[in-house]
Amino acid sequence: MRTTTGTLPAQLTTAAPRPDDDGRLWNEKGQFPGYVSNDFYAFGGSSGLSCPVTGAHACHNPMVERGTDLLRKMEINVAEAEKRTGKNTVNMQETYTVYLIEIRPADTVPEGGTPAAPDTLWRRYSEFELLRTYLLVTYPYIIIPPLPEKRAEFVWHKLAADNLDPDFVERRRVGLENFLLRVASHPVLSSDKIFFLFLTEEKGWREAVLETGFQDKVDSRLKSLSAMLRVKNPDKRFTALKHYSDELNTVISQLLRVRVKVADRLYGVYKVHGNYGRVFSEWSAIEKEMGDGLQSAGHHMDTYAASIDDILEEEEHYADQLKEYLFYTDAVRSVCRKHELIQYELEMIAQDLVHKKQQKEELATGTVRIFSLKGMTSKLFGQESQEQRESRLAALEQSIQEGEESLKEKNTECHEFVQTAWEDIERFKEQKDKDLREALISYAIMQISMCKKGIQVWSNAKECFNKM
Repeated sequence: MRTTTGTLPAQLTTAAPRPDDDGRLWNEKGQFPGYVSNDFYAFGGSSGLSCPVTGAHACHNPMVERGTDLLRKMEINVAEAEKRTGKNTVNMQETYTVYLIEIRPADTVPEGGTPAAPDTLWRRYSEFELLRTYLLVTYPYIIIPPLPEKRAEFVWHKLAADNLDPDFVERRRVGLENFLLRVASHPVLSSDKIFFLFLTEEKGWREAVLETGFQDKVDSRLKSLSAMLRVKNPDKRFTALKHYSDELNTVISQLLRVRVKVADRLYGVYKVHGNYGRVFSEWSAIEKEMGDGLQSAGHHMDTYAASIDDILEEEEHYADQLKEYLFYTDAVRSVCRKHELIQYELEMIAQDLVHKKQQKEELATGTVRIFSLKGMTSKLFGQESQEQRESRLAALEQSIQEGEESLKEKNTECHEFVQTAWEDIERFKEQKDKDLREALISYAIMQISMCKKGIQVWSNAKECFNKM
């Protein structure tokens, strides 16, 4: 099985496609440029995907761009979630959730016709995690879309925090679909063969991703921390980006905490209105002329009190959009950490090369520093022979030549990383600004609508009082 590679230039070039065993076309780097037949995979048209918040058609979903070949050719949908029970790796019984992924050709359905039946497969959340880890390692210069939260965070007191709660599972289903659409809409990630296999091959996908050897390329956190602390000439742009990411994380966290406090208090205020309904109903029982008006007003108050459940449920969708960018901040920092690591490795190679050239100069001129190891060795064991010196000079020459080649390669790698990473960062900034602006506008519109409904309830109650 062919696998994708993590070499920057290769990932960004498109080699001539060639048929794979199953008739599909893959390029030389295991990427998926397109299909040549007219069967299931040779299709075009628009998607039938729906927006997780509004239910709108995916082409109108502001959170997802449909500019890639993959989304133009297939519809991707996480249709449902199902709770299952089974044994885990240590042979213990556990309950978990699986998610049904549906893909179908994006052919335009003729009038009166029926759409093609989708291909379906089930995936656990842990498999989504494995896919994302693979993408993080394979494409370190790309801001990888985040997964929805594994356990509920920033929840108001009436909302269940259990990760098997049906409402939480439903919101996670929407988030997993959004993750797949984010990847499928990315100009580079959408062409990855492993991602395509994730969507199409239920069996054998895990083996395929492990065969890529991506786990051997995972940078340890200790290594990244060492690079961050010891790098001498960090790129100011990445430093500023990391600081911005930290600040954005703080701002969104504060915003979500404020929203939780408001939701808690709003829930209490609305539910207390139910007491108006109870009191008006009791009052109506002792009045003859005013009874009908009081009873109707009480009914309006009960309706108002009950409406908060739907309002706060809708609010959770906007909170999830903010959480996505809260988690995006860690993906941004991951790109910054990778750059620091490459920069640190570059500086270490340059430093080692300077040291070797200094050694060569000392050996060629016969200059020996008194407090160096070589100086102490010479005092204890005497000067080395001419043959030994020439042999060491030749070895140093070879080592310096190799070091210069390594420095050149690392310089090229660093330059290419900066160039490709910054292109993706600019794309992400544009996406972020658009998404957050539209999410906040939609949230404001929802609040205005909620207030208008409150005004309408009290207007209706006023009419009831006028008729008494």
